[in-house]
Amino acid sequence: MTATGLPRAPGQVEAWPSYDPGDGYDELVAPGAVPRPLAEALWSQLRLLGPEALSERQRAADREMRAIGVTFRVYEGDASIDRTWPFDIIPRVLASSEWALIEQGLIQRLRALNRFIDDVYHEQRAVREGVVPADLVLDSPNFRPECVGVDPVGGIWAHICGSDLVRDAGGTVYVLEDNLRVPSGVSYLLENRMVAKRVFPELFRSYSIEPVDPYVGRLGALLTSVAPTVADPTVVVLTPGVHNSAYFEHAFLAQQLGAELVEGSDLVVQGDDTVFMRTVDGLQRVDVIYRRVDDLFLDPEVFRRDSLVGVPGLMRAWRAGKVAMVNAPGAGVADDKAVYAFVPDLIRFYLGEEPLIASVPTWRCADPDDCRHVLDNLGSLVIKPANESGGYGIVIGPAAGPEALALVAGRIAKHPRGWVAQPVLSLSTVPTLCEGLVEPRHVDLRPFILLGPEGAYVTPGGLTRVAREAGSLIVNSSQGGGSKDTWIVDAAASGTGRVGSFVPFPAGPATALGPVLGGGEPAPDDDDHIPGEQAQ
Repeated sequence: MTATGLPRAPGQVEAWPSYDPGDGYDELVAPGAVPRPLAEALWSQLRLLGPEALSERQRAADREMRAIGVTFRVYEGDASIDRTWPFDIIPRVLASSEWALIEQGLIQRLRALNRFIDDVYHEQRAVREGVVPADLVLDSPNFRPECVGVDPVGGIWAHICGSDLVRDAGGTVYVLEDNLRVPSGVSYLLENRMVAKRVFPELFRSYSIEPVDPYVGRLGALLTSVAPTVADPTVVVLTPGVHNSAYFEHAFLAQQLGAELVEGSDLVVQGDDTVFMRTVDGLQRVDVIYRRVDDLFLDPEVFRRDSLVGVPGLMRAWRAGKVAMVNAPGAGVADDKAVYAFVPDLIRFYLGEEPLIASVPTWRCADPDDCRHVLDNLGSLVIKPANESGGYGIVIGPAAGPEALALVAGRIAKHPRGWVAQPVLSLSTVPTLCEGLVEPRHVDLRPFILLGPEGAYVTPGGLTRVAREAGSLIVNSSQGGGSKDTWIVDAAASGTGRVGSFVPFPAGPATALGPVLGGGEPAPDDDDHIPGEQAQ
């Protein structure tokens, strides 16, 4: 018999005692409190372990995270505090057959966004032909006039993207937002996998789980591919410094890439617009900068004069083609929740294709009709600042009181361009270990997409972020959320090749981004809110 008193089918695994997946969509446990077919091996192992042994493995994982120094920084008042990265040992499992479509949809989306960014800084066809309103570009706080006319290698501006995905109560996957400025969190994805292998070695023998470690090699290949014409390019990782909330990731990636981790004071731009790094042996030319510093702090000659983390003359060097920057300055013009509302139209306009992944319906308060709808329905919508991230400033209408709704209404009336609204989605849940009990908690997912002149790569799965509080939709680590390892399994069932493999562009009329078929941290999940990297 099952936990619900119903007869169990032959071979069916019984549910975890007392686990109730609720009325929404639980990704591992189906209605009737029995595991979905993809999760049966995992669920059997959890049941065999039992609550006490599972809790001990969780404690072992926590010790491992502390021992290897996996931390993130939060800010409380004027103080900054390093905390051990929060990791829940029960993984999230996704089928490779579903992931294959998601992977292609993410690549499609990033290709279109790059075409949009390049268009913004050149002909602005999308504006002239009415695909997007002019104010979407010209009034964007991330539009950089200093980038107009620049031609980065391959026409690619956003080489690295962290797109946030959610699944609703019906099981449909949506892109919730795109992070293109300085997307962060991939180091935690990689560390989560390492710890998961040590916690559940028997499950890695039972499942065919797609590896995530090729990401570093793919990132290294991308960085060298955008270098100016040199045989052996020098790559550096530019960090705002040790006080930045994502410094752990900066150091981790530099070490993994075999690149130098530098601060602004370590670099100098000479009279011929060439960038050099100061070393004990003298100046060494720098060809590629993987920058983790926000646009406005990159170059005090061009942007903020008071920046202490940038490099005077860096924009000169980039515009002259003497150095490549990843992601390119100005890419953030597409990292805007108001732009998000137009991404399906941009895919159709630039690629001549239908979007492969759905977007959440979005009302832009800059549009008078949309604004009236939002103000009339504040209590039933999620209201978001258009250029914040990390959960800051979000108002969830059904959970907000009258004072909060009145406050956000006043802010919308004062600056409508800065606000968007979306319907409240009932995010999917995954079993999560909470004080010794396995309970459903809401999750989202951040895969990382790399786009270079030679093709694209998507991490198999991504960084799953989980809300630790029952019923909460806030998954950000800076606001109490945790994380999970994400398993893409049974890749052979997809029939489209190995998930996570290199994806070359299809043959067709050559362009910088493939064929023409028509027409950026306080943690790995949010902006720094301090000078330096805008972590996303």
